Amino acid sequence: MLKPTLDNIIIVGGGTAGWLTAAILAKKLNASSAGSVQITVIESPDIAIIGVGEGTWPTMRTTLQSVGVDEGEFMRECDATFKQGAEFVNWQHTPATGETHSYFHPLSAVFHSSYDFNLAPYWLQGASELPYDLAVASQSRICQLGLAPKKITTPAFAALQNYAYHFNAVKFAAFMKKHCTEKLAVRFISANVQHVRLHPCGAIAGVLTDSHGEIDGDFFVDCTGSKALLLGEALGVGWHSINDIIFNDTALAMQVPYPTADWPIATHTIATAHEAGWTWDIGLHNRRGVGYVYSSAHSTDQRAEQILRQHIGEQAEGLEARKIKLNLGYRQQFWQQNCVAIGMSAAFIEPLEASAIFLIEAAANMLAEQFPRSRAALGFVEKKFNDTFKLRWDKSIDFIKLHYCISQRRDSAYWTENCAASSIPASLQQRLAHWRLHPPGKYDFDYAFEPFVLDSYLFVLYGMKFNTDISHNLSSYPDKHRAQQLFADIDRTTALLQQQLPTHRELIDKVYRYGLPKL
Repeated sequence: MLKPTLDNIIIVGGGTAGWLTAAILAKKLNASSAGSVQITVIESPDIAIIGVGEGTWPTMRTTLQSVGVDEGEFMRECDATFKQGAEFVNWQHTPATGETHSYFHPLSAVFHSSYDFNLAPYWLQGASELPYDLAVASQSRICQLGLAPKKITTPAFAALQNYAYHFNAVKFAAFMKKHCTEKLAVRFISANVQHVRLHPCGAIAGVLTDSHGEIDGDFFVDCTGSKALLLGEALGVGWHSINDIIFNDTALAMQVPYPTADWPIATHTIATAHEAGWTWDIGLHNRRGVGYVYSSAHSTDQRAEQILRQHIGEQAEGLEARKIKLNLGYRQQFWQQNCVAIGMSAAFIEPLEASAIFLIEAAANMLAEQFPRSRAALGFVEKKFNDTFKLRWDKSIDFIKLHYCISQRRDSAYWTENCAASSIPASLQQRLAHWRLHPPGKYDFDYAFEPFVLDSYLFVLYGMKFNTDISHNLSSYPDKHRAQQLFADIDRTTALLQQQLPTHRELIDKVYRYGLPKL
């Protein structure tokens, strides 16, 4: 008979998803205190971590701080650097030979919210001559200059410009494993799960392992990657494919050393569009992580590797390209009975905009906040969780698709098909039609849990030169003087930051040597 209370949480699978989930649950549920839950992570010693998820969102700062991580120690142990956004190169149109063009999606917008005062309509009227990303955000210009988001005297986790991290995902999983087991009372078992035992009611009762026998639990978290050993295989929850919308189902990854130890470190992800996908370029402390994510329906693996090596240049000589297959889509349910999937066992879109780790954080936080200690409460929380994450994944798919479907590139079938109406979700088509005559505003984003907010859409739309005609409605935007003042304030802030901020490499070297001051 199943217990009426849920006191024993079993997380199957380690990696970023498993150990990050364990840390959040252990901290928020006070796993080290009497009468709380026991959290156990079962991690296979034989399954390698994929290890290319090297980009995060600013939420990671809050997460690490909340679970008691020292920021300087984390950065040293995980080869981490600061991330201030992403630069999108050659997405707008097919570049001529020798040409490049780009725009930024920074993590800081203006120092007021576009929900309070939207500068986009005034930019569309010519109130600033700069490109949209440079006009409304100091951080875009800071990224161009290779400057850091803070100073060495800025306290840990505090910022002068909003930031996230780039890190070595394999080292991050090991770091979080050590932190969880030594400081958060998380139990660790190294074993392979061979069988999942179900109760007659359909709930999971326990798992059989190769080296520790049967392990019983009250609640199970599936972090087994795309295999989805618990939710998919044992409970039979199906998979909803999105490969008719998002085409990039394969990636090639390389680790590229810097030419010298003092080589500049980019303070943003660089995403460069190509004929059948795009390359990422992420600067860590000791190397770059560079890869090409592409559609296998539009490119051969040989051609993809050729593009990747050409993009990297002579530094690619002698380096191995690791191939990774991507399963695009999401579970028809993320939570069933006493089991929830988090990470790639739940869903995966593609690496663009680095949403994967954020959605791990979001899932773990909601699970911790809503965790039903009583079995009787499972059904209600299950429905809330499934509804919330269906929304989050659908909204994420729309935003990722936006980058492709408003491009003017038509140099390959890949881009032509990405821009065809048949591959664009109806929800996104409706928004784009509206935004042809009305710039996006706060009422277009009325769900509390939308992953991508108004400013993110504005940066992509107007970075890609999306045409919004507001000539019929100019009377709705009478605050031109205020807009001009704000544009001027951004210019002044940018000039001040240029004087104060060190280069990214300079700050990283100091953080590794001295750490960061505590708040």
